[in-house]
Amino acid sequence: MKDTSNIIANAKRTILAESEAIANLANFIDIAFEKAVNYIYKSKGRVIVTGIGKSANIATKIVATFNSTGTPAVFMHAADAIHGDLGTVLKDDVVICISKSGNTPEIKVLVPLIKNYGNKIIAITGNIDSFLGKSADFTLNTFVEKEACPNNLAPTTSTTAQLVMGDALAVCLLELKGFTSKDFAKYHPGGALGKRLYLRVSDLIKNNQLPKVLENDSIAQVIVEISEKRLGVTAVLKDDKIVGIITDGDIRRMLSRTTEINNFTAKDIMGKNPKSIHKDAMAIEALDALENNTITQILVKDDDNKYVGVVHLHDLIKEGIF
Repeated sequence: MKDTSNIIANAKRTILAESEAIANLANFIDIAFEKAVNYIYKSKGRVIVTGIGKSANIATKIVATFNSTGTPAVFMHAADAIHGDLGTVLKDDVVICISKSGNTPEIKVLVPLIKNYGNKIIAITGNIDSFLGKSADFTLNTFVEKEACPNNLAPTTSTTAQLVMGDALAVCLLELKGFTSKDFAKYHPGGALGKRLYLRVSDLIKNNQLPKVLENDSIAQVIVEISEKRLGVTAVLKDDKIVGIITDGDIRRMLSRTTEINNFTAKDIMGKNPKSIHKDAMAIEALDALENNTITQILVKDDDNKYVGVVHLHDLIKEGIF
């Protein structure tokens, strides 16, 4: 049976080795990187990212990051490119070639073909003196002293360095383009992340009922309204404007003091100046308001300060935002 006592130590060694190599990448950021970013930024075409082996896996992630941050990109496997997929590259496209050694047979065949088409090549390589490093128009150095693999064979630290260099390109382009959270939402409409960026309060309340009572309504009417509308709360209105709020907690506290409720009205137990939010506010703002005020419901108003609904914490949970 294998000795498992070194698992934690090996994991920490791997993480530290890779983190040190990544930190060293900052020393390789030079004018070539700046020129590469500016060339992509000004290009009218797409970014074609290619590689082979583990570098191809990294290329697909870099493509995904580019696409999600406003830089159109396409993955092209280096081996497939020299067997028919080179047609992926169009006239104005920029090609990023990723290779640790920069001397693989596929890269040596592919690079001259791309250059013959007139496309610029950005190399991401751990060997700037390699065929790829010397042939590229812009060479980005991702040299690492050794892999995290104890045999210094399995691509680990080197592929992490490639990925980080791709992230650096994407983030610099994102900032040049002035890419905002609203732009990000357009590319991430699904899931909780997208909802945080585009879902509004008005979207949350459209299927909710509208619990409301008037100032002089009886406590019995208040209890019925809260029970029927099932939001645990009702707004108290005067001339369609919010003047108060009553929660099921308010009802419980009142009943703990007295059961003689016939002489009480809504205004006797309502909370005045309740928290509210505009219907066009983002759903994430509603969540912030609930958390900051330690409440589970918040009333919603329109442009005329009229009451239009209730956002409950459950609405945010249902949408995956909380």
